[in-house]
Amino acid sequence: MPKTTAKTPSKRKPNAAFMKPVQPDDKLSAIVGSKPLPRSELTKKLWDYIKKNGLQDKKKRTLINADDSLKAVFNGKSQVSMFEMTKLVSGHIQAS
Repeated sequence: MPKTTAKTPSKRKPNAAFMKPVQPDDKLSAIVGSKPLPRSELTKKLWDYIKKNGLQDKKKRTLINADDSLKAVFNGKSQVSMFEMTKLVSGHIQAS
C-alpha cells in the first residue's frame, strides 16, 4: 500500500510585482500622494477617493465619473470604465 503524505495548504504568496513600490506622477500624486507605494495600495487609495467623492456612476456601477483631479489622470475623459481606469492610471506611474 502506497504511503500518503498529508499536504498542508500553503499560504498564498503576494506577487512581487504588485508589492514593488511605484512612483505616481504629479497628476496622480494629487489623488494618492507623492510617496512611492505598491500598486495594490495605489489602487486602494484611488478607490477610496472615488467612493469618498461619490464618483462611481449611480446607474452603471462599472463606470467612474471624473472630477477635475481625475480628469487629468483620465487624459481629459469625463467618464471611464473600471477596466479602462487601470490602463490609464498605469500611464501615470513609474517603477521606483
